[in-house]
Amino acid sequence: MADLGVAKEDILWLGVRGEMEENIVPRAGIRLETITGGPIAGVSRIKQMQSLAKLGWAVVQSGRHMARFRPDVLLVTGGYMSVPVALAASWRQIPAIAFVPDIEPGSAIKTIMRWDNTRVAATFGATTEYLPQGKRFVETGYPVRAALRDWAERPRAEALAQFDLQPERKTLFVFGGSRGAWSINQALMEILPDLLVDTQVIHVSGTLTWDKIEIFAQQLAPELRVNYRPYPYLHEEMGAAFRAADLVVARGGASMLGECPLFGLPAVIVPYPHAWRYQKVNADYLADRGAAIRLNDEELATGLQPLLVDLLHNDTTLAEMSVACAALETADAAQKLAQAVLELSN
Repeated sequence: MADLGVAKEDILWLGVRGEMEENIVPRAGIRLETITGGPIAGVSRIKQMQSLAKLGWAVVQSGRHMARFRPDVLLVTGGYMSVPVALAASWRQIPAIAFVPDIEPGSAIKTIMRWDNTRVAATFGATTEYLPQGKRFVETGYPVRAALRDWAERPRAEALAQFDLQPERKTLFVFGGSRGAWSINQALMEILPDLLVDTQVIHVSGTLTWDKIEIFAQQLAPELRVNYRPYPYLHEEMGAAFRAADLVVARGGASMLGECPLFGLPAVIVPYPHAWRYQKVNADYLADRGAAIRLNDEELATGLQPLLVDLLHNDTTLAEMSVACAALETADAAQKLAQAVLELSN
């Protein structure tokens, strides 16, 4: 941000109390203030009523933070807490930009984008299909962390060495988000002994099921265990895992639209079945362009092993998917989004 004339002390992050951002945002050197709230979608009627009351209070809290901080512009990226923050900004006539990281906007962004003070930015132009007619829009690409971009520019041998892996073996990278995806973990454990015969695996299990993964890893035969790298979570090493991999298996969150193209990494996308449809839309966007293959969650038990075996033993297919994936990368996405925010602040 320094080369854009913006210092970290000029940024205020409004987050949710008790969520991961309480640890992540301060680590980045950005000021964090928290507000209270609760989800509306996918919960009981009683929970919805409780959340609505909390969200009403969140509007008041957001307004107080804005009165103290006096922002020139607001950036929101979705989630239930973005609505009260954006509403408080709208009442104060503060311009806002809603960034849609996924292809299809979620319900919160669909609400916010209708307001007159809001401009829309998105990873890809395909998002315009979901926008109100005549809405101001800019395609920016997906902003990827500098630490990931740094690893994308390093030699692959360096990434393999980070995990003590062998360059002559194919490397599979499997993860399901910070807390994990049990269905993916379970399907992987069922086939892992077969995979490890000629493949090496980096597996980020998530924190919720790490105890089960750790026990499973200890029970592997020594000649197989040497090719397996399980972790509950990766921080700075995440970029190295992407760079080391020949293929990734993951959920269809928005980050896959930026991280896979950055590394030109072919993917098997397993959309989370309870996340509305946005992960399926993301997966289909990559699959339709030859960069990924979509595998539904209910197909994991029978479909994962034959698909992985076919891909990992087909260099031509992997190479074609890699080229298709790399073609979707926007090198200056963060700069484009930051510029769009600054233009609104003037």
